[in-house]
Amino acid sequence: MLKVTGLTVHYGAIEAVRDLSFDVARGQVVAIIGANGAGKSTTLNTIGGLLKPVRGQIEFEGRDITGWRADQVAQLGLAQVPEGREVLAPLSVEENLRLGAYCRRDRAAIEQDLHSMLQRFPVLAERRKQLAGLLSGGEQQMLVVARALMARPKLLMLDEPSMGLAPLIVNRIFDIIAEIKAQGVTLLLVEQNARKALNIADYAYVLDRGHLAHAAPAAELRDDPRIVAAYLGEATRS
Repeated sequence: MLKVTGLTVHYGAIEAVRDLSFDVARGQVVAIIGANGAGKSTTLNTIGGLLKPVRGQIEFEGRDITGWRADQVAQLGLAQVPEGREVLAPLSVEENLRLGAYCRRDRAAIEQDLHSMLQRFPVLAERRKQLAGLLSGGEQQMLVVARALMARPKLLMLDEPSMGLAPLIVNRIFDIIAEIKAQGVTLLLVEQNARKALNIADYAYVLDRGHLAHAAPAAELRDDPRIVAAYLGEATRS
């Protein structure tokens, strides 16, 4: 579904990602893990059209989308949940959800999906008319995931969905990711909690200072002593 080839991205004179290549197969959950500053979020932001690559190619369903704007990428069915949640704070929970479907024109189906999201996330139903900026961190994370799902994406990119959340909320977020996976949605997951990511992913890539260090089925990386030592120590257990 997604093919990235030779991707190189700069921030000014800083090379954040260099010569990165990887694939995401339809129906899979693919995780990208690595230390802070490894280039994980940069990779997602470039795929999603928020950053422009210096070199390389991004193909989505066989179409070259390299350098496309974020709105153009979204219209193809590629949705991104950004790091830091990024709710539209002055708008209500319901208004945030409806904006997730801005590319769609099937009004009856949008109403059905809104109802479905409020059923899946009862806390959002309780706070439907509340300003999104007044939600807790965990509630905001649920909102941005639900908002992205309102687009009915073919590929959903999640950037650090557990960051800054309490352990119980982290578990709930990963339960939601498992539910999305079970529905057949293709997922590209960037996650600092490497253990959680590898437990749910089918395949995983490890970035180190902007380049690809390891690539293997997630189950293999969970048992790789190098990965365990570098990313799956006590600090990442949950």
